[in-house]
Amino acid sequence: MKQNFTIRQSALDGVEAFLAVAQHRNFRRAAAELGVTPSAVSQAVRTLEARIGAALFARTTRSVGLTEAGERFLSRAKPAFEELVAASEAARDLGRRPAGLLRLAVPRSVVPLILEPVIAAFCRAYPEIEVEIAASEEMVDLAAGGFDAGIRLGQLIAPDMIAVRLTQPFPFLVVGSPDYMRGRKRPAAIDDLRDHACLRLRRANGSIAPWPFVDGNKAIEAIVSGPLIAHDYVTLLGAAIKGVGLAQVPAPLAEAAIADGRLLKLLTPFAVMGPGVFLYYPGKRQVLPKLRAFIEHVKYRGADTSRDKTDARRERMHKRAKRA
Repeated sequence: MKQNFTIRQSALDGVEAFLAVAQHRNFRRAAAELGVTPSAVSQAVRTLEARIGAALFARTTRSVGLTEAGERFLSRAKPAFEELVAASEAARDLGRRPAGLLRLAVPRSVVPLILEPVIAAFCRAYPEIEVEIAASEEMVDLAAGGFDAGIRLGQLIAPDMIAVRLTQPFPFLVVGSPDYMRGRKRPAAIDDLRDHACLRLRRANGSIAPWPFVDGNKAIEAIVSGPLIAHDYVTLLGAAIKGVGLAQVPAPLAEAAIADGRLLKLLTPFAVMGPGVFLYYPGKRQVLPKLRAFIEHVKYRGADTSRDKTDARRERMHKRAKRA
Protein backbone atom coordinates (compact mmCIF):
# COMPACT_ATOMS: atom_id res chain seq x y z
CA MET A 1 0.00 0.00 0.00
CA LYS A 2 2.78 2.42 0.91
CA GLN A 3 4.67 1.65 -2.31
CA ASN A 4 1.59 2.37 -4.46
CA PHE A 5 1.10 5.72 -2.72
CA THR A 6 4.74 6.65 -3.44
CA ILE A 7 4.29 5.80 -7.12
CA ARG A 8 1.15 7.90 -7.43
CA GLN A 9 2.76 10.80 -5.61
CA SER A 10 5.96 10.74 -7.74
CA ALA A 11 3.90 10.86 -10.94
CA LEU A 12 3.25 14.55 -10.14
CA ASP A 13 6.87 15.44 -9.40
CA GLY A 14 8.21 17.91 -11.95
CA VAL A 15 4.85 18.47 -13.66
CA GLU A 16 4.44 22.01 -12.34
CA ALA A 17 7.99 22.87 -13.45
CA PHE A 18 7.33 21.38 -16.89
CA LEU A 19 4.11 23.39 -17.31
CA ALA A 20 5.82 26.63 -16.30
CA VAL A 21 8.66 26.09 -18.81
CA ALA A 22 6.19 25.09 -21.51
CA GLN A 23 4.24 28.33 -20.93
CA HIS A 24 7.24 30.68 -20.90
CA ARG A 25 9.56 28.70 -23.20
CA ASN A 26 12.26 29.86 -20.81
CA PHE A 27 13.74 28.20 -17.71
CA ARG A 28 14.63 31.46 -15.95
CA ARG A 29 11.17 32.95 -16.29
CA ALA A 30 9.62 29.65 -15.18
CA ALA A 31 11.92 29.64 -12.13
CA ALA A 32 10.92 33.23 -11.26
CA GLU A 33 7.24 32.30 -11.42
CA LEU A 34 7.73 29.29 -9.15
CA GLY A 35 10.07 31.12 -6.78
CA VAL A 36 12.96 28.67 -7.18
CA THR A 37 16.32 28.68 -8.93
CA PRO A 38 16.69 27.90 -12.68
CA SER A 39 18.87 24.91 -11.79
CA ALA A 40 16.08 23.50 -9.60
CA VAL A 41 13.60 23.80 -12.48
CA SER A 42 16.08 22.22 -14.90
CA GLN A 43 16.68 19.31 -12.49
CA ALA A 44 12.93 18.77 -11.98
CA VAL A 45 12.35 18.63 -15.74
CA ARG A 46 15.28 16.24 -16.29
CA THR A 47 13.93 13.94 -13.56
CA LEU A 48 10.46 14.00 -15.18
CA GLU A 49 11.92 13.21 -18.62
CA ALA A 50 13.95 10.34 -17.17
CA ARG A 51 10.87 8.90 -15.47
CA ILE A 52 8.75 9.22 -18.63
CA GLY A 53 11.55 7.94 -20.84
CA ALA A 54 11.32 10.68 -23.48
CA ALA A 55 12.69 14.20 -23.99
CA LEU A 56 9.98 16.80 -23.51
CA PHE A 57 11.92 19.90 -24.56
CA ALA A 58 14.25 20.64 -27.47
CA ARG A 59 16.85 22.98 -25.96
CA THR A 60 19.32 25.25 -27.73
CA THR A 61 21.49 28.08 -26.37
CA ARG A 62 18.88 30.60 -27.56
CA SER A 63 15.50 28.85 -27.34
CA VAL A 64 13.41 26.16 -25.68
CA GLY A 65 10.78 24.28 -27.66
CA LEU A 66 8.52 21.30 -27.10
CA THR A 67 9.24 17.94 -28.69
CA GLU A 68 6.39 15.83 -30.06
CA ALA A 69 6.40 13.91 -26.78
CA GLY A 70 6.32 17.24 -24.94
CA GLU A 71 3.32 18.44 -26.99
CA ARG A 72 1.41 15.26 -26.20
CA PHE A 73 2.31 15.42 -22.51
CA LEU A 74 1.28 19.09 -22.34
CA SER A 75 -2.13 18.43 -23.93
CA ARG A 76 -3.00 15.90 -21.23
CA ALA A 77 -1.04 17.17 -18.24
CA LYS A 78 -2.12 20.84 -18.33
CA PRO A 79 -5.90 20.33 -17.91
CA ALA A 80 -5.32 17.52 -15.40
CA PHE A 81 -2.97 19.64 -13.29
CA GLU A 82 -5.35 22.63 -13.43
CA GLU A 83 -8.19 20.39 -12.27
CA LEU A 84 -6.04 19.10 -9.42
CA VAL A 85 -5.21 22.67 -8.33
CA ALA A 86 -8.91 23.60 -8.51
CA ALA A 87 -9.81 20.55 -6.42
CA SER A 88 -7.23 21.55 -3.80
CA GLU A 89 -8.61 25.09 -3.69
CA ALA A 90 -12.18 23.82 -3.35
CA ALA A 91 -11.20 21.57 -0.46
CA ARG A 92 -9.15 24.33 1.16
CA ASP A 93 -12.11 26.70 0.82
CA LEU A 94 -14.31 24.34 2.83
CA GLY A 95 -11.71 24.46 5.58
CA ARG A 96 -11.84 28.26 5.69
CA ARG A 97 -15.55 29.15 5.65
CA PRO A 98 -18.95 27.53 6.32
CA ALA A 99 -19.91 25.99 2.97
CA GLY A 100 -20.68 22.65 1.34
CA LEU A 101 -22.98 19.73 2.13
CA LEU A 102 -23.68 19.05 5.82
CA ARG A 103 -25.05 15.51 6.31
CA LEU A 104 -26.70 14.64 9.63
CA ALA A 105 -27.96 11.28 10.89
CA VAL A 106 -30.93 11.98 13.15
CA PRO A 107 -33.74 9.92 14.76
CA ARG A 108 -37.24 10.97 13.74
CA SER A 109 -38.16 12.11 17.24
CA VAL A 110 -35.34 14.66 17.24
CA VAL A 111 -36.53 16.37 14.05
CA PRO A 112 -39.47 18.19 15.69
CA LEU A 113 -37.63 18.46 19.00
CA ILE A 114 -34.39 20.07 17.80
CA LEU A 115 -34.25 20.64 14.06
CA GLU A 116 -37.62 22.02 13.00
CA PRO A 117 -37.33 25.13 15.22
CA VAL A 118 -33.84 25.99 13.99
CA ILE A 119 -33.23 24.54 10.52
CA ALA A 120 -34.95 27.33 8.56
CA ALA A 121 -33.00 29.99 10.47
CA PHE A 122 -29.75 28.08 9.92
CA CYS A 123 -30.32 27.79 6.17
CA ARG A 124 -31.00 31.54 6.00
CA ALA A 125 -27.91 32.35 8.06
CA TYR A 126 -25.61 30.08 6.00
CA PRO A 127 -26.85 30.04 2.40
CA GLU A 128 -23.66 28.33 1.18
CA ILE A 129 -24.36 25.24 3.32
CA GLU A 130 -26.70 22.53 2.07
CA VAL A 131 -28.22 20.49 4.90
CA GLU A 132 -29.16 16.85 4.36
CA ILE A 133 -31.08 15.14 7.17
CA ALA A 134 -31.24 11.35 7.20
CA ALA A 135 -34.03 10.54 9.68
CA SER A 136 -33.66 6.97 10.91
CA GLU A 137 -33.73 5.08 14.19
CA GLU A 138 -30.77 2.95 13.07
CA MET A 139 -27.45 3.44 14.85
CA VAL A 140 -25.43 4.38 11.79
CA ASP A 141 -21.65 4.43 11.36
CA LEU A 142 -21.01 8.12 10.65
CA ALA A 143 -17.78 7.58 8.73
CA ALA A 144 -19.07 4.65 6.65
CA GLY A 145 -22.29 6.51 5.88
CA GLY A 146 -20.54 9.73 4.90
CA PHE A 147 -22.16 11.78 7.67
CA ASP A 148 -20.59 14.83 9.26
CA ALA A 149 -22.37 14.30 12.57
CA GLY A 150 -25.31 12.65 14.27
CA ILE A 151 -27.85 13.64 16.91
CA ARG A 152 -28.98 11.14 19.55
CA LEU A 153 -30.11 10.69 23.12
CA GLY A 154 -27.02 10.80 25.30
CA GLN A 155 -27.24 7.21 26.52
CA LEU A 156 -27.02 5.92 22.93
CA ILE A 157 -23.74 7.63 21.97
CA ALA A 158 -20.51 5.59 21.86
CA PRO A 159 -17.83 6.73 24.34
CA ASP A 160 -15.24 7.38 21.60
CA MET A 161 -17.36 10.17 20.10
CA ILE A 162 -17.17 13.86 20.93
CA ALA A 163 -20.60 14.89 22.22
CA VAL A 164 -22.01 18.41 22.32
CA ARG A 165 -25.04 18.96 24.56
CA LEU A 166 -28.07 20.35 22.73
CA THR A 167 -30.69 20.07 25.50
CA GLN A 168 -30.79 19.79 29.26
CA PRO A 169 -31.62 16.42 30.85
CA PHE A 170 -35.34 15.65 30.74
CA PRO A 171 -37.69 12.99 32.13
CA PHE A 172 -39.37 10.21 30.19
CA LEU A 173 -43.07 10.59 30.87
CA VAL A 174 -45.95 8.16 30.72
CA VAL A 175 -48.79 9.90 28.90
CA GLY A 176 -52.33 9.06 27.85
CA SER A 177 -55.19 10.92 26.24
CA PRO A 178 -58.30 11.99 28.18
CA ASP A 179 -60.36 9.81 25.82
CA TYR A 180 -58.29 6.73 26.69
CA MET A 181 -58.43 7.43 30.43
CA ARG A 182 -62.19 8.00 30.42
CA GLY A 183 -63.74 5.15 32.41
CA ARG A 184 -60.32 3.72 33.35
CA LYS A 185 -58.55 3.85 36.70
CA ARG A 186 -55.61 6.24 36.72
CA PRO A 187 -52.38 4.26 37.45
CA ALA A 188 -50.94 5.17 40.84
CA ALA A 189 -48.14 2.58 40.93
CA ILE A 190 -45.92 0.97 38.30
CA ASP A 191 -47.70 -2.39 38.73
CA ASP A 192 -50.99 -0.71 37.72
CA LEU A 193 -49.71 -0.65 34.11
CA ARG A 194 -50.74 -4.32 33.87
CA ASP A 195 -54.32 -3.09 33.52
CA HIS A 196 -53.51 -0.71 30.65
CA ALA A 197 -52.71 -0.87 26.95
CA CYS A 198 -49.07 0.20 26.72
CA LEU A 199 -47.50 1.25 23.45
CA ARG A 200 -43.99 -0.11 23.02
CA LEU A 201 -40.78 0.81 21.23
CA ARG A 202 -38.73 -1.64 19.19
CA ARG A 203 -35.03 -0.83 19.39
CA ALA A 204 -32.66 -0.77 16.43
CA ASN A 205 -31.24 -4.14 17.54
CA GLY A 206 -34.69 -5.73 17.26
CA SER A 207 -35.53 -6.00 20.96
CA ILE A 208 -38.57 -4.36 22.54
CA ALA A 209 -37.59 -1.76 25.10
CA PRO A 210 -38.97 -2.10 28.64
CA TRP A 211 -40.31 1.02 30.33
CA PRO A 212 -37.69 2.41 32.74
CA PHE A 213 -38.73 3.94 36.05
CA VAL A 214 -37.14 4.96 39.32
CA ASP A 215 -38.64 4.27 42.74
CA GLY A 216 -36.57 6.21 45.25
CA ASN A 217 -33.02 5.04 44.57
CA LYS A 218 -34.16 1.85 42.87
CA ALA A 219 -34.15 1.57 39.07
CA ILE A 220 -37.01 -0.50 37.67
CA GLU A 221 -37.63 -1.84 34.16
CA ALA A 222 -41.28 -2.67 33.60
CA ILE A 223 -42.25 -5.25 30.98
CA VAL A 224 -45.50 -3.92 29.52
CA SER A 225 -47.88 -5.08 26.82
CA GLY A 226 -50.30 -3.46 24.43
CA PRO A 227 -51.72 -3.28 20.91
CA LEU A 228 -48.97 -1.31 19.15
CA ILE A 229 -45.22 -1.59 18.63
CA ALA A 230 -43.42 1.25 16.83
CA HIS A 231 -39.83 2.02 15.90
CA ASP A 232 -39.81 5.67 17.00
CA TYR A 233 -41.22 7.96 19.68
CA VAL A 234 -43.08 10.18 17.20
CA THR A 235 -45.35 7.29 16.18
CA LEU A 236 -45.91 6.30 19.82
CA LEU A 237 -46.82 9.88 20.71
CA GLY A 238 -49.30 10.16 17.84
CA ALA A 239 -50.95 6.89 18.82
CA ALA A 240 -51.25 8.01 22.44
CA ILE A 241 -52.90 11.27 21.36
CA LYS A 242 -55.39 9.21 19.30
CA GLY A 243 -56.31 7.18 22.39
CA VAL A 244 -54.72 3.87 21.38
CA GLY A 245 -53.05 3.48 24.77
CA LEU A 246 -50.40 4.83 27.13
CA ALA A 247 -46.91 5.74 25.88
CA GLN A 248 -43.61 6.54 27.55
CA VAL A 249 -41.86 9.31 25.62
CA PRO A 250 -39.28 12.10 26.15
CA ALA A 251 -40.95 14.98 27.98
CA PRO A 252 -40.06 17.70 25.41
CA LEU A 253 -41.75 15.67 22.68
CA ALA A 254 -45.04 15.54 24.60
CA GLU A 255 -44.86 19.05 26.05
CA ALA A 256 -47.20 20.76 23.55
CA ALA A 257 -49.82 18.00 23.71
CA ILE A 258 -49.76 18.11 27.53
CA ALA A 259 -50.05 21.91 27.56
CA ASP A 260 -53.14 21.96 25.31
CA GLY A 261 -54.86 19.07 27.10
CA ARG A 262 -54.51 16.37 24.46
CA LEU A 263 -52.40 14.27 26.83
CA LEU A 264 -52.28 13.68 30.58
CA LYS A 265 -49.09 13.04 32.59
CA LEU A 266 -49.17 9.81 34.58
CA LEU A 267 -46.87 8.17 37.15
CA THR A 268 -44.73 11.34 37.35
CA PRO A 269 -43.20 10.42 40.77
CA PHE A 270 -41.56 7.43 39.07
CA ALA A 271 -40.32 9.23 35.94
CA VAL A 272 -36.72 8.44 35.06
CA MET A 273 -34.41 11.24 33.89
CA GLY A 274 -32.63 10.93 30.56
CA PRO A 275 -29.31 12.68 29.90
CA GLY A 276 -30.74 14.82 27.10
CA VAL A 277 -29.99 15.15 23.40
CA PHE A 278 -26.46 15.54 22.04
CA LEU A 279 -24.83 16.19 18.71
CA TYR A 280 -21.88 13.84 18.22
CA TYR A 281 -19.03 13.28 15.77
CA PRO A 282 -15.81 11.23 15.61
CA GLY A 283 -13.17 12.54 17.97
CA LYS A 284 -10.27 12.22 15.54
CA ARG A 285 -11.94 14.21 12.78
CA GLN A 286 -11.23 17.89 12.18
CA VAL A 287 -14.32 20.01 12.73
CA LEU A 288 -14.95 21.81 9.44
CA PRO A 289 -16.46 25.32 9.54
CA LYS A 290 -19.82 24.04 8.26
CA LEU A 291 -20.19 21.70 11.25
CA ARG A 292 -18.84 24.26 13.72
CA ALA A 293 -21.38 26.79 12.43
CA PHE A 294 -24.20 24.28 12.89
CA ILE A 295 -23.11 23.41 16.43
CA GLU A 296 -22.99 27.03 17.51
CA HIS A 297 -26.26 27.88 15.77
CA VAL A 298 -28.21 25.01 17.36
CA LYS A 299 -26.79 25.73 20.81
CA TYR A 300 -27.64 29.43 20.50
CA ARG A 301 -31.14 28.81 19.16
CA GLY A 302 -31.69 26.17 21.84
CA ALA A 303 -30.97 28.77 24.51
CA ASP A 304 -33.38 31.18 22.85
CA THR A 305 -36.07 28.48 22.66
CA SER A 306 -35.67 27.74 26.39
CA ARG A 307 -36.12 31.43 27.18
CA ASP A 308 -39.19 31.58 24.91
CA LYS A 309 -40.73 28.58 26.69
CA THR A 310 -40.08 30.13 30.11
CA ASP A 311 -41.72 33.37 28.99
CA ALA A 312 -44.70 31.44 27.62
CA ARG A 313 -45.14 29.56 30.91
CA ARG A 314 -45.01 32.83 32.87
CA GLU A 315 -47.62 34.34 30.55
CA ARG A 316 -49.95 31.36 31.03
CA MET A 317 -49.53 31.53 34.83
CA HIS A 318 -50.24 35.28 34.75
CA LYS A 319 -53.47 34.74 32.78
CA ARG A 320 -54.61 32.02 35.17
CA ALA A 321 -53.93 34.28 38.16
CA LYS A 322 -55.98 37.09 36.59
CA ARG A 323 -58.89 34.71 35.95
CA ALA A 324 -58.74 33.52 39.56
